[in-house]
Amino acid sequence: MTAMPSASAVSSARPASRAAVVGWVLFDPACQPFFSLVTTFIFAPYFASAVVSDPARGQELWGFATGMAGLMIALASPILGAVADAAGRRKPWIAACGAALVLGSATLWFALPGEESRVPLILAAFALATIGAECAITFNNAMMPGLVPPERLGRLSGIGWAAGYVGGLVALALVLAFFATDARTGLTLLGQPPAFGLSAALREGDRISGPLCAVWFLVLVTPMFLFTPDRPRGLPLDVAIRGGLRDVAALLRRLKGQPNLARFLIANMIYTDGLVGLFSLGGIYAAGTLGWGSVQIGIFGILILIAGIAGALIGGWLDDRIGGRRVVLIALACLFVAALGVLSLARDSLLFGLIPTAPGTGLFGTLPEKFYLGLGLLIGLVAGPLQAASRTVLARLAPPEHLGEFFGLFALSGRLTSFAAPTLVAIVTGLAASQRAGVAVLLGFFLLGGLLLAGVREPAR
Repeated sequence: MTAMPSASAVSSARPASRAAVVGWVLFDPACQPFFSLVTTFIFAPYFASAVVSDPARGQELWGFATGMAGLMIALASPILGAVADAAGRRKPWIAACGAALVLGSATLWFALPGEESRVPLILAAFALATIGAECAITFNNAMMPGLVPPERLGRLSGIGWAAGYVGGLVALALVLAFFATDARTGLTLLGQPPAFGLSAALREGDRISGPLCAVWFLVLVTPMFLFTPDRPRGLPLDVAIRGGLRDVAALLRRLKGQPNLARFLIANMIYTDGLVGLFSLGGIYAAGTLGWGSVQIGIFGILILIAGIAGALIGGWLDDRIGGRRVVLIALACLFVAALGVLSLARDSLLFGLIPTAPGTGLFGTLPEKFYLGLGLLIGLVAGPLQAASRTVLARLAPPEHLGEFFGLFALSGRLTSFAAPTLVAIVTGLAASQRAGVAVLLGFFLLGGLLLAGVREPAR
């Protein structure tokens, strides 16, 4: 397999232009609306509350679909990473994975309210789009070390995550202002019918979130293809595939001699799984437990994304100052507290029923709603630093000549059991017929991931 030069060598020999860096950064805001609009704040709650009549069953089905997508990503990521290193170029792979994201997102338009016969199609489309997005992210991550010197990786990664949150924030604000409607009034956040003559009765303002994500991705990913340099072409594709399959086994053998890196990848596997579960079910939980509609959940999402922008920028600065491992540990402690707080609230009480609360009026009028809002802001503040710092830890720990492979393994570690948390949530939710019971399983993922990460040693800075 053709060896890849170190990140520092690439950066010093062929400095990336500002346009190249900007093109790479724009990939994050190209993808983020899918996770903001579809996975969390608009489409997922709509699916659970309108397409499927029972929110608990909707959470169960969404969890199983998320888990299935995670299993497919787990199987594909290391092979794709090895093939990309051998074949050289990453952009063709990003294009292929992006096509899956676009097709799957556009298909979500057909999720008519109450049409449970279409549930298999919609869940399959959601899984396809998720697989495409995550695999494209794997190849985009592998391009990062060739753009800046190693000492600036933390800031570049943080800027990428912050830009992603900005993209998600703008997309969510547009959907709330012009498309998504309150199920009771049929009006958007601005008090108007949905734009372009969309039908409020058919919930077309919520369903448009899928096609909008597809168009958004196509527009914002274009600068990366135009301006960000790719690696030269390597081996022919058929040779690269055969070599890539062999390299996966060799990669695992190499990992045996690097217990520090192996420990980090296992920790990342566990805590990322918990984060996937938390985000994929956050909007559904609010819809079922607190009775929020698309507008309330959308405003909640905007506030979380604003917190995420600040958190990603601060986290990137902290990463370069105190190290990515410490940033991730701080974030995991906050996520554990937040998940415990979410588990403790109900529509009319806090702290597992110890504090009864009175009904309220207006937006976020009750104390549990305000409490949930505060917990969401905490999650938004630390989620970006957690993910951005994790990929810079990997970039500093992995051998530079096999960086693409290890980013594939990094994606694998983040997805190897990613079906476990959503699937466990789905199983517990179904058995207990309770959304709160399903969320309880996430606490263990954050706790165990943090304990493992505490033993990881970062290279000298």
